Amino acid sequence: MPAVEPRLQRRYTQLVNEHLGAATPLATGPRALPRLTSAFASTQAAWRFFANDRVSLPALAQPLQEAGRQALADSPADYALLVHDWSILNYHRHTAKADQIVFSQGSDRGYELATALLVDAADGAPLAPLELRLRTSAAAYSTREPAPRRVASHLDEVLPTMRAAGALGLPRRLVHVIDCEGDSVAHLRRWHRHGHLFLVRTDGTRHVLWRGREWRLPAVVAALGQEGAFGAPRAVSYHGRPAAQVVAQADVALTRPAYRNRRGRRKVIRGKPLAVRLVVSQVRDAAGALLAQWCLLTDVPAGVTAAAVALWYYWRWRIESFFKLLKGAGQQVEAWQQEGGEAIAKRLAVAAMACVVAWQAARVPGEAGEQLRGLLVRLSGRQRKHGVTHTLPALLAGLWVLLAMAEALEHYDLADIKRLGALIRPAAPRQDDG
Repeated sequence: MPAVEPRLQRRYTQLVNEHLGAATPLATGPRALPRLTSAFASTQAAWRFFANDRVSLPALAQPLQEAGRQALADSPADYALLVHDWSILNYHRHTAKADQIVFSQGSDRGYELATALLVDAADGAPLAPLELRLRTSAAAYSTREPAPRRVASHLDEVLPTMRAAGALGLPRRLVHVIDCEGDSVAHLRRWHRHGHLFLVRTDGTRHVLWRGREWRLPAVVAALGQEGAFGAPRAVSYHGRPAAQVVAQADVALTRPAYRNRRGRRKVIRGKPLAVRLVVSQVRDAAGALLAQWCLLTDVPAGVTAAAVALWYYWRWRIESFFKLLKGAGQQVEAWQQEGGEAIAKRLAVAAMACVVAWQAARVPGEAGEQLRGLLVRLSGRQRKHGVTHTLPALLAGLWVLLAMAEALEHYDLADIKRLGALIRPAAPRQDDG
């Protein structure tokens, strides 16, 4: 972190290490490693770090962005995916957090987290969040400068994020992946006009221009099926069951005007026809029954196959796994005791770097990588499903134990550790001679 002094850089590294582990909901702060200082002192140091005005969110984002840049340099793909999504952090039991947003009912209160997650287009591996934004009732705290307005809509903030990500000098061209919330003709036109590639799921009911006339998407999908346009099936797993995926595509155009509803007023936004590819992905069971269908719109060049586009959208769920790792599966973010959104946002940037380290451990190649993951899972004490070699929560939990072992070995030699361990080792029950 070149933007802050060396002392704070060292504190940042220590905090990342202390977030390398599965937290508990009752923990008041990060898990302190077994140094000579007390756990209370470590917690106090963390709180001072997050309250320090010299520690800015853009500075905390630099290690995340550099990690993403380095990981992309090794990717064989020509593109990289940047997945955009939003998640609510619920703090309805935290009365000291005075800047919470009331989302619906009184028990649905907290902050809104927006994330742009970098994903490898070659294998779908999550690499690093390039941007984090936390919206409170008072402000929007962002790793991007300048920070957005608190009242800015989700989709209105996507273009500034696209621009900021494009300015990072990443070694691959970005494709921005968004779920149905991104299905806005006005925004699709704007993103394309500014030279950005997008991949968005549509609700499947809109009208498009195809083969010289206007069609509704269900009719286009039906026609593709009747013409045998769906390619060879690919074996996939659907909710744990074996299934087959088939993909078809069509060159269509979005010609209708967009509509914007703000403060009870509806505004018509006309625009030029936007040529896009419609990619239809279907999942069917062994009997051919349709289990799921996704209609995707993209301006990615035709050199990328429809099957690749469908797979890229499937990898969108990596961001859901990231949110899960931040919440109940690892960092327990909704139990953090910081009393304001700014401190929560800073700690999120630190915890996200700990997740990046776990992702890096999952990607170490060869026999050395298998040995590392085997050791981390063993240290974590986590159970796994049959045939699953590792999980990210297990890697995260094992990393903290490994670091704790390394810290302990700096103060005790191996003979001392074995001697001390023998003092608490339970004795085996003796066999009755009778």
